[in-house]
Amino acid sequence: NEWYAIAKIAGIKLCESLRKQYGFDAISLMPTNLYGPGDNYHPQNSHVLPALIRRFHEAAKTQAASVTCWGSGSPMREFLHVDDLGDACVFALERWSALAAGAPKDELGEALAFLNVGTGVDLTIKELAQLISKIFGYEGSIIWDKEKPDGTPRKLINSSKINNLGWRPKYDLETGIKNTYSWFIKNTDNLKEVNFED
Repeated sequence: NEWYAIAKIAGIKLCESLRKQYGFDAISLMPTNLYGPGDNYHPQNSHVLPALIRRFHEAAKTQAASVTCWGSGSPMREFLHVDDLGDACVFALERWSALAAGAPKDELGEALAFLNVGTGVDLTIKELAQLISKIFGYEGSIIWDKEKPDGTPRKLINSSKINNLGWRPKYDLETGIKNTYSWFIKNTDNLKEVNFED
């Protein structure tokens, strides 16, 4: 995750420097964990939410007695539907100028270089697995493989600055998962043709 995180920070700092040095009204958004149609559903190297969608889909389809999930299930994560991020991008472009007098400021009174975009709601991975299991109508047991890594204990961002400008996500998690699963079902055959190892 280090390399990915550094690349994001470098982009934000580039926008900030363009604004400070040249008055270019560059803005950036920092989203929380994303999910939605078109995601990577590879069983080994996808992110947690699409991985669970695929596992529970396959378990429900084959009527498997159990689904094995990685880690303890205790880490907490926040999830944002990709359509909400798209909406936030349009909202920010139309309604946020870092150069405006009333622009959101940091604790030192400087105009912010970026705004966080999230839902403000997190849940444990165990709760996420149970929610997906319920949505899919899967009645088997969930086994937690504690030999696999948990990752960071909690990732919840503060989205109050963009919320104060008037933006809110439209998708709650359950509705977003149903939307994503609908896409997944329609595109399952296409997924088999994609080589996720590349």
